[in-house]
Amino acid sequence: MKIKLLVIFSLIFLAKTSIYASDTLYLKVHFLYGSKPKKAYKDVEKKWFGGMFGGHVGIEYDSNKVIDFIPKGKFHKIAKKHNLHSRYAVRDLESFWGIFGSNFIYEKTATVIIPVTLIQKQKLDSIVMTYSNKTPYDYAFMGMRCGSATYDILAKICLLKKHSYRYTIFRFFYPKKLRKKMFRLADNNNWQVIEHKGIATRKWEHD
Repeated sequence: MKIKLLVIFSLIFLAKTSIYASDTLYLKVHFLYGSKPKKAYKDVEKKWFGGMFGGHVGIEYDSNKVIDFIPKGKFHKIAKKHNLHSRYAVRDLESFWGIFGSNFIYEKTATVIIPVTLIQKQKLDSIVMTYSNKTPYDYAFMGMRCGSATYDILAKICLLKKHSYRYTIFRFFYPKKLRKKMFRLADNNNWQVIEHKGIATRKWEHD
């Protein structure tokens, strides 16, 4: 029964995020909320990277293809210019949502669906190819992480305002900062936002 429900929920989510006509181009910014186990469930729920100030974000640039920025190797406190411990991963949706070892139906998530021009889509595809082959910067506590790195890509395709490297790091220090901005833009531009409530055994961050 549990497996059947998992399949049903997964199919509903994929259907909701694939309702647009193929002649219109879209990208999807996927957010996984930060959380921590509730006290009564500390023995059964895992701690997640970043806790309440964590979570994750990635861009679905093509059907079931998500690019996201993650650490690789030893975690740096301060970003390095040459010893880059990072990579842009390209993965399917199931792998993206499962980055913390959980499953979509148990997670608190949000997806912002954004229409793009052909030029923006082509630029995004080019960035994905370049960044996935060679990371442009280090992953560090005082450096680029998933929130700021996602902003960087969206700015490079002219969906968001371009800022300096340092400003981008500190302004979008963790995913919530970017998520709130994307929600405001969604309201202003009538973009669709799909939200999913998380399991009750975890305490989830709020917007």
